[in-house]
Amino acid sequence: MDILVTNDDGINAPGIVALADALAEVGRVGVVAPDRERSAVGHALTLHHPLRATALGNDRFAIDGTPTDCVNLGIHSLLPFKPDIVVSGINRGANLGEDITYSGTVSAALEATLMGIPAFAVSLATEGDGVNYAAAGAFAARLARHIHRHGLPADTFLNVNVPDLPPDQLNPPLVTSQGKRRYEGMIIDKVDPRGRNYYWIGTVELNFLDIPGSDYAAISRRHISVTPLHLDQTNYASFAAIEAWDLG
Repeated sequence: MDILVTNDDGINAPGIVALADALAEVGRVGVVAPDRERSAVGHALTLHHPLRATALGNDRFAIDGTPTDCVNLGIHSLLPFKPDIVVSGINRGANLGEDITYSGTVSAALEATLMGIPAFAVSLATEGDGVNYAAAGAFAARLARHIHRHGLPADTFLNVNVPDLPPDQLNPPLVTSQGKRRYEGMIIDKVDPRGRNYYWIGTVELNFLDIPGSDYAAISRRHISVTPLHLDQTNYASFAAIEAWDLG
C-alpha cells in the first residue's frame, strides 16, 4: 500500500521516525510533516500566506505549516502517489478525551478522512520524552494492514493511544469510547520584570475520569486504546429538547 505519514511534533521527532520505519515494512511511505513542533494547533489550515516545502529526499518533506496543511500538500501536490492510507503520529503524549479537539495529530487524520482516505492517529501515552515508540509503531503497522484489507466504516477514523511500555507488558487492544476529563483552572497570571502581565495556559495536571470502556480507562490498565471517531458531530439525542423550545 501507499502510505502518507505526518505528525504535529515536527519532521525530526522520534515518533515520526519510528512510525515511518515501521510502516516501511508494509508499504511505500511518504513523509510530509511540519518543520517544527505544531502541537495543539487543532484543525488549523493556513489560508493567508503561502506555504514552503523543503525536500529532504526519499519522498520526505518539511512544511512551514500545520499538520492539516501537510495532509493537503502530501495528497494533492508533493508525493508521486495518492496514499491508500494516512497515518499521523507517533505523538509524544496521549491524545485522550476532549483533548482530541486540540490535537494536530488527530486533526491530520480527520483531514484525510474528509478527503475520503482511510486514516488513523497514533500517540504514545507518556509523560516524558517517550521510550517505546517502536512498540507503538509495530501496532500501527498491524493496524494499517487491517484497514487496507477491510477498510473503515463511512466517515470514520481511528484515534489510537499506546501505553509507553515494552510489547511484553502491553495488554490486548480494546475498542474504546472517547473519555472525559475534569477541567480545572489552567492559566497562570503573572507580571514580568518590565511590569507587563503574561499568561500561561496548560500548567496543571490533567485529571481524566475513569469511565469504564473509555480511552483513559484502557490506557491506565496497560491496554492499547482504539477509539473510532466520526465526522458527523450532530448530537441527535438533543433534537427533542431543542425542538421543544418552539424556535419558530
